[in-house]
Amino acid sequence: MTPPEASLDTRGNTPPAVLSCSPVTVLRHRADFLRAARALRRGTDGMLVQARYRDDGDPTIRVGYTCSKKIGNAVARNRAKRRLRAVVAEALLPGAQPGWDYVLIGRPGVTIDRDFQALKKDLAYALRKIHAST
Repeated sequence: MTPPEASLDTRGNTPPAVLSCSPVTVLRHRADFLRAARALRRGTDGMLVQARYRDDGDPTIRVGYTCSKKIGNAVARNRAKRRLRAVVAEALLPGAQPGWDYVLIGRPGVTIDRDFQALKKDLAYALRKIHAST
């Protein structure tokens, strides 16, 4: 998906319009997950949120997802991660800050069965508490 064009110029060389929010990318490297694990954390009923300020000047918000085998088999772990991704898509940006890494960890028996609105409230609460402590 590409951002909208800044004007209706049909020459094809117009720059993309300025985005009003920081871009969100997904954490892929183990080292990033380990750095987040050593930083701030906030547990909620539906998930555990780890957060770390990168201090590298990049305003990108990066998010990682993880679910251990305690959640269940591969089907259950994937379902829990899908729910966490959906929560991030709907509730991350109001509470997230540019330049931070967030890792959402699913909880056994809870992340899959918890009401979706409650999961969104859990994420908002965790972000408020994390950023209030900094």
